[in-house]
Amino acid sequence: MSWYCSLAPGHPVHHDYHANEYGVPLHDDNALFERLCLEIFQAGLSWELILKRRPGIVAAFEGFDVATVAAYDAERQQALLEDARIIRNRLKVAAIVHNAQVVQALQAASGSFATWLAAHHPLQKAEWVKLFRKTFRFTGPEVVNELLMSTGYLPGSHAEDCPVGQVLACRTDVPHQQAAAQGFIYAS
Repeated sequence: MSWYCSLAPGHPVHHDYHANEYGVPLHDDNALFERLCLEIFQAGLSWELILKRRPGIVAAFEGFDVATVAAYDAERQQALLEDARIIRNRLKVAAIVHNAQVVQALQAASGSFATWLAAHHPLQKAEWVKLFRKTFRFTGPEVVNELLMSTGYLPGSHAEDCPVGQVLACRTDVPHQQAAAQGFIYAS
């Protein structure tokens, strides 16, 4: 999404996300889960809308604490659907609760969501999509692509001439850069 580098700098909504989060590796499971959920909420909508609503969404979902969200029952899910701070889509809310339970299972089996991601890396985008569709709900190609680009698992988050991308290119902890340094070639 390297076109984002032209839009975001100086933009009142996109600037901070682009400059401080987009393409930056995440290692904390709650942060990874939040990003997955925000991408799910964004499906069919604009990222700007999600960024504007992010504080309310994060508050409504209690900081996207995996264990807390995994325990949401039908009553709590219904209360969320009545909360104007979030994207009130029953399928997305149900998927997020289900996905929190999946993340808990991944934590039990692999130690963490981040470890599970690292264990499957590197993969081509199509392989990631298959894996996510098999594992999670509401994770189509765009959700998976944006999640993985935004967390450094897939390349393409920044244009080559983007100052943020240039800083990220110097980091040693960006997964797609580690894979490329070891000879992995991502499909265009």
